[in-house]
Amino acid sequence: MIEHADGLPQPQRKWAILTIALGIIMSVVDGAIANVALPTIAKALDASPAFSIWIVNGYQLAITISLLPMASLGEIIGYRRVYLAGLLLFTLGSLFCALSHTLLLLTVARIAQGFGAAGIMSVNAALVRFTYPRSLLGRGIGLNALVVAVSAAVGPTAAAAILAVATWPFLFAINIPVGLVALALGWRCLPHVRPALHAFDWQSALLSAVAFGLGIGAIDSIGHGEPLSLCLLEFGMAAISGLMLLQRQRYMASPLLPVDLLRIPIFALSICTSIASFCAQMLAFVAIPFYLESRFGYSAVQMGLLITPWPIAVAMAAPIAGRLVEHYPAGLLGGIGLLLFAAGLGTLALLPGDPSTADVVWRMALSGLGFGLFQTPNNRTMIAAAPRERSGGASGMLGTARLLGQTIGAALVALLLARFGEQGTQLSLFAGAGFATLGAALSMLRLSPAGARGAEVVRVQESQRVKGE
Repeated sequence: MIEHADGLPQPQRKWAILTIALGIIMSVVDGAIANVALPTIAKALDASPAFSIWIVNGYQLAITISLLPMASLGEIIGYRRVYLAGLLLFTLGSLFCALSHTLLLLTVARIAQGFGAAGIMSVNAALVRFTYPRSLLGRGIGLNALVVAVSAAVGPTAAAAILAVATWPFLFAINIPVGLVALALGWRCLPHVRPALHAFDWQSALLSAVAFGLGIGAIDSIGHGEPLSLCLLEFGMAAISGLMLLQRQRYMASPLLPVDLLRIPIFALSICTSIASFCAQMLAFVAIPFYLESRFGYSAVQMGLLITPWPIAVAMAAPIAGRLVEHYPAGLLGGIGLLLFAAGLGTLALLPGDPSTADVVWRMALSGLGFGLFQTPNNRTMIAAAPRERSGGASGMLGTARLLGQTIGAALVALLLARFGEQGTQLSLFAGAGFATLGAALSMLRLSPAGARGAEVVRVQESQRVKGE
């Protein structure tokens, strides 16, 4: 086994980047396409909407409860092993999804897919850190952020396109050849990283699963109008488990819940910024289709075309941001990006009664530009703030922050739609603008003396590690 001190040499680096990108594309797109295809699948399997929702919830729940344990396991047995195991499980899960002929079988297969996706998502940022040289880390994180953002944005369009020419099993069958290619490439090209010496903490993994699983389940229950008593019970059990987990993690050198990293001010601020931004993003992603259809009468095809400028703008902004963050503070870039994002969402909410195509397009592009400018510097700061041996913990928290923000955003949309009907779509966009503005404020706090000192500590530590190697 060869561990490269400062990234992989070419052409191995190129193929490792492709492997990481393929895994992310499959796991993120699959989370989005099931939402679009749910009515079609439920009808084909003769399932009620109440039970068919588990096709989506089972996948999300599996990711939620296993993301941090998978990240911790990656530090112990190696990031590439966890990533490849996740790819293999996700690919097999896709095969069983395509072959499922009952709702129960499909739900079980989706849960297996979710655990595979957690293996992919939990360590992908850590693998990026060891794939790129330190001097190019910003660009690597930028490409990673680009793949995540574009995959999330084009997922619904991809699902609609597949369903237009094929039956629903092909939504999952398409992952099989892609997964096999990624496995073959990953086996040869992903970086080897020296494993940690500490043992896996099973008790903390169980507490983490209960705390995050029930906590996010409670948020989702509120959004879907479940009884208040059930929501409070879920929150209570999640809080108790979370407190027990925190108590257990406080004195550990390499905790599964990375409280050691959360003590670093710039890391904690970046996590909070990420949660706020992804909450805003999900508020927009869920609300915009309903908003464009109910308020302006656009068809599904028209909506797909009108939303397209968003991922295109992200694709343009993310690589540029990856270069800018090598020269300018991440707090400044993130703050500017999120203010642009807030402006895009706010202007979308204030569309005129009879908007032209251009009216919608420039607002979508502004939203995508702002989000793309924010995400790369923020992610790079989170990964770089952690010691290299704690890259798994940082990677797991990056994914957890994204998932928590998206869950809160989706629950808020459901709540606003249930309470205000059609008006809830516009209110969701205003709420998204509010969360984006909050994220901008949190990002700018990293420019404060405390945040600047945290950033300087990170740079000094990184410099010392380079000299040590």
